Amino acid sequence: MTAVRLILTLILGSVQLCRTDPRPGKPNELLVITAATEVNDGYLRFMRTIRQFNYTVQVLGLGEEWKGGDVARTVGGGQKVRWLKKEVEKHKDKQNTVIMFVDSYDVILASGPEELLKKFSRFSHRVVFSAEGFCWPDQRLSSKYPAVHHGKRYLNSGGFIGYAPEIHAIVKQWKHKDDDDDQLFYTRIYLDKEQRRKFNITLDHKSHIFQNLNGAIEEVVLKFEKSRVRVRNVAYDTLPVVIHGNGPTKLQLNYLGNYVPTAWTYEHGCGICDDDLLDLSARSDEEMPLVHVAVFIEQPTPFLEEFLERLATLNYPHTRIRLFIHNNQHVERFWTRHRSLFPGVRTIGPEENLRQDQARTMAVEACKKDVSCDYFFSIDSDVALTNPDVLRILIEENKSVIAPMLSRHGKLWSNFWGALSPEGFYSRAEDYIDIVQSKRVGVWNVPYITQVYLIRGETLRSRLSAVSLYQQEGMDPDMIFCKSVREQGVFMFVSNRDEFGRLVSSSSYNISRLHPDMWQIFNNPVDWREKYIHENYSKIFEDDENFIEQLMCVCLSQDERLSGGYENVPTVDIHMNQIQFEKEWLKFLKDYIAPVTEKLYPGYSPRAEAVMNFVVRYRPDEQPSLRPHHDSSTFTINIALNRKDIDYEGGGCRFLRYDCKVESPRKGWSFMHPGRLTHYHEGLPVTRGTRYIMVSFVDP
Repeated sequence: MTAVRLILTLILGSVQLCRTDPRPGKPNELLVITAATEVNDGYLRFMRTIRQFNYTVQVLGLGEEWKGGDVARTVGGGQKVRWLKKEVEKHKDKQNTVIMFVDSYDVILASGPEELLKKFSRFSHRVVFSAEGFCWPDQRLSSKYPAVHHGKRYLNSGGFIGYAPEIHAIVKQWKHKDDDDDQLFYTRIYLDKEQRRKFNITLDHKSHIFQNLNGAIEEVVLKFEKSRVRVRNVAYDTLPVVIHGNGPTKLQLNYLGNYVPTAWTYEHGCGICDDDLLDLSARSDEEMPLVHVAVFIEQPTPFLEEFLERLATLNYPHTRIRLFIHNNQHVERFWTRHRSLFPGVRTIGPEENLRQDQARTMAVEACKKDVSCDYFFSIDSDVALTNPDVLRILIEENKSVIAPMLSRHGKLWSNFWGALSPEGFYSRAEDYIDIVQSKRVGVWNVPYITQVYLIRGETLRSRLSAVSLYQQEGMDPDMIFCKSVREQGVFMFVSNRDEFGRLVSSSSYNISRLHPDMWQIFNNPVDWREKYIHENYSKIFEDDENFIEQLMCVCLSQDERLSGGYENVPTVDIHMNQIQFEKEWLKFLKDYIAPVTEKLYPGYSPRAEAVMNFVVRYRPDEQPSLRPHHDSSTFTINIALNRKDIDYEGGGCRFLRYDCKVESPRKGWSFMHPGRLTHYHEGLPVTRGTRYIMVSFVDP
C-alpha cells in the first residue's frame, strides 16, 4: 500500500468512525432570518447593512404585537423561536441551505455572504452559535459547559448559523410560552451531550463570525482599510461578520455602526452616508413641511440681538414656521420689527415665571398635538446658526432626531457627546475630536445632543408620545431628553456635512454693564468681530494702502463717567481701566491694530502695549480743544466715536510741523499717526455739540 493510499484510508476511516460529526456538503444557498415587530432606527440600520452586502433576508413578526417580555431587562424572547419554528418548516429538506438567525435592532453586518459561508465551512459543524463571557440566564448551568481554554465559553442566542435540516430539528422542539427565555432553550439543547453531537453544534468561541459586545468592548477596535472599515477582535485577531450589541453595549454598537459598513477614505470618514435623503428642491413654499420652531432664552446671552435676527433670515418659508419663544430677556425690539413674519407665534416672557423644563414641555406638546406639525426644531439662544439653510439641510437628512454639529470657536466644546460613561455622563469617544474638527465628515449616531436639534413630528406622536422628554426630578432637561430618546430606541444623529455656525459662551457675561457684548472679545471672538469690526477690515491688507478702515463701537461714548485725565496734557476723559475694559482693549490692539501697523510701517513689529487708553470729550463750554503736545507713544490711534456736522461742529487734529489738518474723521474710522517727537499736534476747537474720540498711546 502506497503512502498516499494509506493516508486516504486513514482519513476516510476517521470520517466513517465519526458518524455523529459528518462533514457538511458545500452550502449553495444562504438565508438570513431576523425578527422585528416594528420598523425603528435599529431595524433600519440592520437592513442598511443587509442591502450593503446583498444578503437575502426574511423578516419575521413585522406588524405583530410583541409578547416576548422585556428582554432588555429580564428573561424572555421565546416568541422569536415560535416564529422561527414556523418559518424553517419551509426549508427543512434543503440539505445544503444555510440559515443564519440574528436579532435585528442591535445587530449590524460587517461583511458579505461569501466571507460568512467561507468562515462557517471552516468550523466543520452543522450548527454554530455565537459565544459570550457571561452565563445567562441561569448561572447555575455554568459548570455544565464544556471547558474552553481560549475564547468565550457560553452560548448566546442573538446569532447562530447552520444547515436548514438541523436548524429545523432544533427549533421544532420549542413548546414553551412566548415570554419564556429563548437563550435558555438553546442552552439546554447545547448542554445536552447527545443533542450536541446529534446536531453537531459548536460555539464561535473566538468571534470568527459572531461578535457579542457585552463584556468584550475592550477587545474590539475599528480597522480602517482603504475603502471600508472592519471591526476587529484584537484578543483573537479575528474579523467578525455579525456585530451584536447585546446587554448594555448598544451605545458601543451605535458608535461602530457609524463606520460599518460605510464608504471610507483616509481624508474623510463618511458616517451614515448611504441612507435615502429627502429631496425638498422641487417643493413649492406651500408644500414645505410645517416646522414648529421653539426658541429658548433661558439665561443672559451675549449677542442676543444677532441671534434673533438670524431667525428672521432663515431660508425657509415663514408661512411654514410656527414660532414659540420662551425668554428670560426682553425681545421687544426684535418682535416689533418682525412680528408680521411669523404667524401664530406664542411668546412666554419672564413675567409668566415658567420654568425651563415646563416651557420645553409646553413647546414640544404643541407639536405632538398638532397632526400637521411635521418637525419640531428646538434652539437655545447660545447657538449662532450662520447657515440660513439649516432647516432644509436637516430635514433632507431624513432622520428622526438630528442636530447640526456646532462647537465654540477654537474649542472642543460642542453640542454633542460621542460616548457616555457607565453613569450616563460625558465620556470622550475615540473619534470625537476628528468629528468636531471635521476631519471625519458625515452623519453620526451619538448618545447625546443639546442646544439645537430637529425632531420628526411623527416620531413625537408615536415612539416618543408617552414619555416625558424634559421633566424628571433631579435631572437637567437636556439629560432627561437624551435619556428618554435613547430608552425608546430612537437614534440621535449629529451632522457635520455642512458648516452650520458655532456656540456662544455665556460664562462671565455681565449684564450690569451698559453694552455687555463689548466685553466678549475673549470668550466669543468671532461674534465680537462680526459685531464690532468692519466687514471690510481685511481689505486693509490688500494692495490699496488708502483703504484703512476700522470700526469700533460708539457705545464707549455713552458712558458719562468722564473726569480729569491722568496724562501730561489733561483732558476730560475716562480711561479703560475705570470701566474694567483695559484687557479687552489691549486684546483689540493686538489682534486688529498691530497687523495694520505692520502693513503701514514695514519693518516695525509693534508690541501692542499701552497704558494710556481713554475716551476724550470735547464741548465748547467744557474743554473745546487741546494745546499742542507730543504723545507718549510710538504711534497713536484716534477713533471717532460720533459724527461731525450731526453731533458736533469744529474739532479735528492739526500737526504743527507739517501744517496738516485732519478735521472730519468718519465715525468708526481709526486715525493712526506716529507719536513722540515727530508729530507735534493739537486738538482743534469744537464749536458746537459734543465730540467723542477714543485715544490709545501704543508702545510708549
